Amino acid sequence: MDTFEALYTTRAMRRVKPDPIPEDVVKQMLDAAIRAPSPGNTQQWRLVAVSDRAVVGELAGLYKRSWDELQRTFYSGVREAAEARGDDITRRVMSSADWLAANFDQVPLVVLPFIRNDPDGSGIYPAVWNLMLAARAQGVGTTLTTVLNHFAADDVNEVLGVPADKGWRNAAAITCGYPLGKWGVAERPPVEQVVFADRWGEAPEWSVPEPLWSY
Repeated sequence: MDTFEALYTTRAMRRVKPDPIPEDVVKQMLDAAIRAPSPGNTQQWRLVAVSDRAVVGELAGLYKRSWDELQRTFYSGVREAAEARGDDITRRVMSSADWLAANFDQVPLVVLPFIRNDPDGSGIYPAVWNLMLAARAQGVGTTLTTVLNHFAADDVNEVLGVPADKGWRNAAAITCGYPLGKWGVAERPPVEQVVFADRWGEAPEWSVPEPLWSY
């Protein structure tokens, strides 16, 4: 797959089939993940790849509870506001997020990265992105979610047997599966609307009105 195709079309795929992901594909995804750069080249991470249906089922219960809590707190009023302003993008995102919460137990693979000695936790994200790009190259859809580590971190540790007393903490969960939807370039505002040149608030002299890669 062309590099730019992977970069432009790796988007959140929450709705996925229950079909198992072959072992060789999973190995490719995980091997790509650990090749990513890390702070000080220390690789202070561990990845728990969960495909056991009973364990995924336990995580599913925690995820649904956490998703409900997120909606009661940080996302309170988001749906209503989207409806009021006719925001179809937010409505679609919320709908697909609802689907994941309701069908988490059917997701064939969940990868949970754990970190330590990383104060802000950002060191894991190159590895996560490598995983997601490698998945895309194999036709596997992924979604990065931090709902579990925000609302059920201790419970996740217990389910997975994580030695939290050794400093390990969950950074995210990446759901993986063959997508029910289609790949495509995500809609975004033009680059010049979100990028400043040299100083905050100063627009660049150039513009990118359309994606620079397309099918």
